[in-house]
Amino acid sequence: MPRYAYDLHIHSCLSPCGDELMTPPNIVNMACIKGLDIIAVTDHNSALNVRAVMRAAEGLPLTVIPGIEVTSAEEIHVVCLFPDADSAEEAGAELERHMMPVQNRPEFFGEQVIMDENEVVTGHFPLLLPNALDLSIDKLPQFIERFGGICYPAHIDRQSNSILSVFGFLPDMPKFSALEIHDPERFFMDKANGNYSKNHIIITSSDAHQLTGISEREHFIELDAPTFSSLRKALCCRIEG
Repeated sequence: MPRYAYDLHIHSCLSPCGDELMTPPNIVNMACIKGLDIIAVTDHNSALNVRAVMRAAEGLPLTVIPGIEVTSAEEIHVVCLFPDADSAEEAGAELERHMMPVQNRPEFFGEQVIMDENEVVTGHFPLLLPNALDLSIDKLPQFIERFGGICYPAHIDRQSNSILSVFGFLPDMPKFSALEIHDPERFFMDKANGNYSKNHIIITSSDAHQLTGISEREHFIELDAPTFSSLRKALCCRIEG
């Protein structure tokens, strides 16, 4: 079965913490330069730049999976992946109803730029995107499934906005088949963390906010084809790296 290099957690310039150079074509070009086969665009609580990145990748040997990094009510970051741009945008529109009515202040938090595939600015998102939603993590998997998507906790080895930093342990419910880590070498220095890999699929992604942060060609997944449906199926199997 073919092996594909992946990075399933990348922010664009829509995320206020994302660098202004994280434009749709720049993300695609850097992913290609680094030799990646599959990437996911996962801005905070929104999918408004997903379609532009997908269009920027048309004709190139790169699959773009639509995604969103959702911040639950508990301030836990969760990677959510969808079968197509329509599903991701529909989920994003529904998530807007769960946002706190806090306006973004670009001078403090950064711009939230919506772009097309040619780097033409089409708008700015007004509410502060990274804020926690009024949607608890135990309700999130079912919410994402309504749009044909899948989800799993992000960067569980981080000291903030991770399921382990918030709860101190991995709860039995909701049950996740996959977990994302950022630094596998450091994470597995603690032998106790090896138990997570026995019961879950471990995904290593960059959470890139800058172009240089996008993963190199070092983490691989075996897929029938570089598609969302194959990726969904593979999350019941093992991902290397």
